[in-house]
Amino acid sequence: MFLQVVQTVADSLDTLSTASSQSELSFVDLLLKGGVILIPIGLLSLISIYLITERYLYIKKATKIDNQFMRNVKDSLYRGDFNAALMLCRSSNSALAKVVERGIMRIGKPIKEIESNIETAGTMEIAKMENNLGYLGVIAGIAPMLGFIGTIIGIIKIFYNISLSDNISIGIIAGGLYEKMITSCAGLIVGVIAYTGYHYLSILIDKFTLQIEVIATEFLDILQEPTKV
Repeated sequence: MFLQVVQTVADSLDTLSTASSQSELSFVDLLLKGGVILIPIGLLSLISIYLITERYLYIKKATKIDNQFMRNVKDSLYRGDFNAALMLCRSSNSALAKVVERGIMRIGKPIKEIESNIETAGTMEIAKMENNLGYLGVIAGIAPMLGFIGTIIGIIKIFYNISLSDNISIGIIAGGLYEKMITSCAGLIVGVIAYTGYHYLSILIDKFTLQIEVIATEFLDILQEPTKV
């Protein structure tokens, strides 16, 4: 009797183990069950990753500030050697150097004109950093909507099949529903990636905007010190 009980328990465990292994799905299988709507969502995810990476590398390169560069420029301005300061700016590829260069080129003009020129140069550099950044905001809104559309279409198909078969079964409803929820999950993930990338890059640009304001103020202060310039 004891051996029969042990054998029955062992058979039950084997059955549960087999059912569990059959019920497990790989990540790829799960994606394939999401349907055709996952294709545009996948494309949006690739575009998001590309835009985030490309913009991040560009912004980090453009906003890189060499403290020694700024000291040399200030020293040249204090000495009144504007040509040396101009050459230093042109030898640097940073956006800040281009802004300062535009200011140096207007030395001799009224302060208001120099200030306006610096602001214009800063606006142009910021616009370059924000190039294509708006697409991330669009993707952050579209991707979740595509996911919900895929889920709704799947639910419509489920109830349509139920109406044809006249068989209301929890297995039929749950089996079809979990597959269609995959699109919603994928859309939300892509939306979160795009949304996070958009705002993170915007923060980097905002920090650079503040740096431009500080440098522009220091630059104008130097020009208004007649004893040193």
